[in-house]
Amino acid sequence: MGAAHSSSLTSCSITHHNYNSLFLLHSSKPNPNPTSNPGNGIFFTHHAKPTKGFAFPKQRLLSFNFTASKLVSLKCGGVREMETTREDGSASSPIVDVHGINQELVQKMVYDALVWCSLHGLVVGDKSVQKSGTVPGVGLVHAPFALLPVKFPESHWKLACEVAPIFNELIDRVSLDGKFLQESLSRTKKVDAFTSRLLDIHSKMLEINKKEDIRLGLHRSDYMLDEQTKLLLQIELNTISCSFPGLSTRVSELHRNLLKHYGKHLGLHSERVPANTTVIKFAESLAKAWSEYNNSRAVILVVVQPEERNMYDQHWLSTELKETYPLCI
Repeated sequence: MGAAHSSSLTSCSITHHNYNSLFLLHSSKPNPNPTSNPGNGIFFTHHAKPTKGFAFPKQRLLSFNFTASKLVSLKCGGVREMETTREDGSASSPIVDVHGINQELVQKMVYDALVWCSLHGLVVGDKSVQKSGTVPGVGLVHAPFALLPVKFPESHWKLACEVAPIFNELIDRVSLDGKFLQESLSRTKKVDAFTSRLLDIHSKMLEINKKEDIRLGLHRSDYMLDEQTKLLLQIELNTISCSFPGLSTRVSELHRNLLKHYGKHLGLHSERVPANTTVIKFAESLAKAWSEYNNSRAVILVVVQPEERNMYDQHWLSTELKETYPLCI
């Protein structure tokens, strides 16, 4: 799914962390230097400085970050834990062994989760059913999901939130350097038809000196924890579409609902699952860009693939736009 628009005053950027969903754990030791992470070479500053060799105009950059809800202490009385060992022989923090959960309880949770998905739109089209990707309501099946949220250190969660606006500005600045983009992707262009077409369009815009002072970036940043170093490592930063704000929001709600009903049996608390308002923030950002364009005849264009089985995720976003910002779409 993509959104197309243009304008001439400012720049907007939003990052969606792909955390479907997280269970935050308090760090046992406070970080003595919360503004840096020497382990992966990421350093935080209030304003990112231009890289030597690149000239960038000053712009107003709007960043939306997602923060965690109120946290409570973690208890793990009902779930068996396994202690892992690092290469140096020292014990790392225990991880929850989901296979230790009573199987009858698991089946009850699975049943309730499937009912919840059906009632709350956590669904996709079933590829085995004809027209499931073109006709809404035909061939529905629940979207893939984990029954329990992923255990994730609170310190790493905060790190991802802190670097989000820095990555946003980095991507925005790189997008302004047409020569760099064309040269760095020249080899990719030869082997990837999609990238080649994008670069051709970009090249034509450069030829006619087409410039936009208002740009909206909807970024999805994917992270994983490295098992050996326990560092937060970025897998990719997706800028090509605004996929999964609707379904990822539903997954967080599903996990909170399951832990609300079964958390006491697992020793887990629903309050530890952070709030996920991605679809609201994406709609807010799109509406802001539309407003900056300052043209009542302008529209937000939703571009989808044919036979799109992920249409319900897209409908969540378009519905949020229609209901909250009816003039935009």
